[in-house]
Amino acid sequence: MAELLNKGLDWLFSWVGGSIPAGSSVGYVVAALIYVSLLLGLVANAALIFIWLERKVSGRIQDRLGPTRVGGKFGWLQTLADGMKLLTKEDLVPGDADKMLFRIAPYVSFCASLAAFIALPFAGRDFPFVAQHMNIAVFFVLAVMGLEVFGVILAGYASASKWSLFGAMREAAQVVSYEVPMGLCVVVPVMLAGSMDLVFIGDKQQGWFTNWYLFNDPFTFLVFWVYFTCGTASVNRAPFDLAEAESELVAGFHTEYSGLRWSFFFMAEYGSMLAVSMLAAILFLGGWNGPIPIASLLGLTWENGDVPGYIGNLLGMINVIAKGFLLVTVMIWVRWTLPRLRIDQVMTTCLKYCTPLAAVMFVGAAIWHTAMPDRVFLGLLQSPAVNRRLTEQLPDNSLNVQAIEQGAIAQGDRP
Repeated sequence: MAELLNKGLDWLFSWVGGSIPAGSSVGYVVAALIYVSLLLGLVANAALIFIWLERKVSGRIQDRLGPTRVGGKFGWLQTLADGMKLLTKEDLVPGDADKMLFRIAPYVSFCASLAAFIALPFAGRDFPFVAQHMNIAVFFVLAVMGLEVFGVILAGYASASKWSLFGAMREAAQVVSYEVPMGLCVVVPVMLAGSMDLVFIGDKQQGWFTNWYLFNDPFTFLVFWVYFTCGTASVNRAPFDLAEAESELVAGFHTEYSGLRWSFFFMAEYGSMLAVSMLAAILFLGGWNGPIPIASLLGLTWENGDVPGYIGNLLGMINVIAKGFLLVTVMIWVRWTLPRLRIDQVMTTCLKYCTPLAAVMFVGAAIWHTAMPDRVFLGLLQSPAVNRRLTEQLPDNSLNVQAIEQGAIAQGDRP
């Protein structure tokens, strides 16, 4: 996109006698601003929708209607009204607080949540919809999402409140612990695809739903649910929300916050929920590939031209976002269904159940994949020819690290 912007800017400047070189940094800066604006719009609007959805789902589960007065019968504008209320609230800072750390903590959490979307692809094939195509995208997303806890620790430490500090330490212990089984779960689809490139992993599941890694074998089916449990805990959602347990910590690490800064913590939480859910959709649920390959059946592929290819990618983008929203809805459903665990039960669930299960499922998936490398859908079907061709082409690029570093092979290129 940067090269295309440079060409467009060069054409505009040519009218006044100027020029923009093909490799100018101007195009890259403008492209980065466009990508960040689009991702920020997605996360911010998703947070608005999720807050409304949270109230509606909780209302239905508790046999009530939820918001109904603002925005018509369904209360569509309730979240917007709450946002206006938070904007007008006074921004309070405790007298004994570390004022600089206290003020920047919410933004640290939100930026870490937003940064995960940089490497998350929204469509694949020849021209993927992704801000930064990385051949280590899986590692990048997990590493960046883990940085959100620093904002929580800063908030607890800087608030000069023992309750906030207790909540922050709980969050740190919880997130660091659950990263271990979560990483083990993510390794399974990485092993099946033979790459950490999320675009490649999504493309490897193209076709019918029988090609999704969720149904590849019994071990990947079970490891998906372990991943979803660990993902729910890593984003501090009930029944694992001990960092903000109202019964003993008032509100946990953000007790002393008010107004807009308070809202940034919740935007970070909902953004992380969407990031974890979209990562699950790409790794296990086919990514931008629907259960029925409608785009391929209609000829909306890059082989038939640029316009059909872009339309097919738009359908894929809608598909992966819809899967992410569906998994977030399940997280909300779980919150209002299960009771909150004690902190010792949270850690026991991680160390005695999730970690051993993830390790056993990884070994089982490795043995299954070695015994039946070209089988899908619980070993009942042969892997599609296009997926086998992708596997055959992968080593030429993935193992030539020196060529990638020197720029001879672009990240994510196909032979």
